[in-house]
Amino acid sequence: MRLSKCGKNKHSLKYIMLEIQRIRSNTEYIIERVAAKGLKNAQEIVTELIEWDDKRKNTLLELERLRAEGNQIAKEIGILMSQGKHEEAKSAKIRTGDAKEQVKFLENDLSNILDEVRRISYLLPNVPHESVPIGKTAEDNATIFQNKKKINFDFTPLPHWELVKKHDIIDFDLGVKITGAGFPVYKGKGAILQRALINFFLEKAGKAGYMEIQPPIMINEDSGYGTGQLPDKEGQMYFVNEDQLYLIPTAEVPITNLYRDVILEEKQLPIKNCGYTPCFRREAGSYGAHVRGLNRLHQFDKVEIVQLVEPQTSYDVLEDMCNHVMGLLDDLKLPYRKLLLCTGDMSFASAKTYDLEVFSAAQERWLEVSSVSNFETFQSVRLKARYRSVEDKKTQMVHTLNGSALALPRIVAALLENNQQADGSILIPKVLQKYTGFDKIG
Repeated sequence: MRLSKCGKNKHSLKYIMLEIQRIRSNTEYIIERVAAKGLKNAQEIVTELIEWDDKRKNTLLELERLRAEGNQIAKEIGILMSQGKHEEAKSAKIRTGDAKEQVKFLENDLSNILDEVRRISYLLPNVPHESVPIGKTAEDNATIFQNKKKINFDFTPLPHWELVKKHDIIDFDLGVKITGAGFPVYKGKGAILQRALINFFLEKAGKAGYMEIQPPIMINEDSGYGTGQLPDKEGQMYFVNEDQLYLIPTAEVPITNLYRDVILEEKQLPIKNCGYTPCFRREAGSYGAHVRGLNRLHQFDKVEIVQLVEPQTSYDVLEDMCNHVMGLLDDLKLPYRKLLLCTGDMSFASAKTYDLEVFSAAQERWLEVSSVSNFETFQSVRLKARYRSVEDKKTQMVHTLNGSALALPRIVAALLENNQQADGSILIPKVLQKYTGFDKIG
């Protein structure tokens, strides 16, 4: 695990201490909730964090005592010198030197203790919101909504990996040749359909009040820790060793990091940003139809929506963001459902997450196409992203939220499969036709 630069980063230490105070005040509840996320050693981590924080407090007290003692001796030296008591002043100087050595030792000790406090705090996931159901796997997620649209075929539908080969619009073998599995090549109308979806999603986000951002697709270590991808998802991120940079797993990371070490004014909230980027994920190797074709990729395109809001509004905003994504799925005429994820199926950083899944009639299974999450202050504490109140001028943490609006691979898969016709052609949804310039493939 890399903790070199971030381990010494002082950005969020003050606010991590505030989080530790919250843990001390609600220790058993927090242990119970993070354990429900699947953290098997929650008790040990919380106990260790509190013990190291106790060491920090005790070391700081001793350090302050020694510094005060050193200042007092320095005053005594001045008095003794003015009184001509040079031998006594010489003895006091020796004591001052000893005190300085002890201070130097304790300062180094305190720095190491702070690194440990930071390191251990990064191992704790966000505490699930009280409305999140307890559960271990996706089977325990709650279905909140499912639209009534159904896809009925009077012929045997083909899965998308056969459709794209038939029409020569996505080539998986070429991707393997150039890079490896999970890096498809989009061709002709397949590439145009991808671009059409990106433009459609960005235009809809713009109309909903989101400002478009084109961020870097590589991030440094501080950015990864700031939004909680590190250290939790380190093994799933592509790392460029020579430059110590990570390829982004989602646009959420660079867009949210725009506000690292920033104090916003209350009147600037909510901040609403969106961005299109390629995304890179080192998914664990697995086989079968559920990961075949576009169902799981190492590189894929996605439009992300991100908001920074006042704490009291964040759960209303979460619902609004879900409604935005559901509106996109309605526009595309896709059957979908909205799930509230249980504790065991949530991400490390999320306090509450909704998943949106579309139904693939050809594969006869649900495909996740969006996660919309409220992180409360989990990210803003690490980012030191704050806002200043108009009323009392005090600063406090913003709540951060984000959502896929939308991830393209499974949307493309569902569009191709659900809109295929008996003659082998594939119809393009009307909302996309002004972007594609064609109404069908084949």
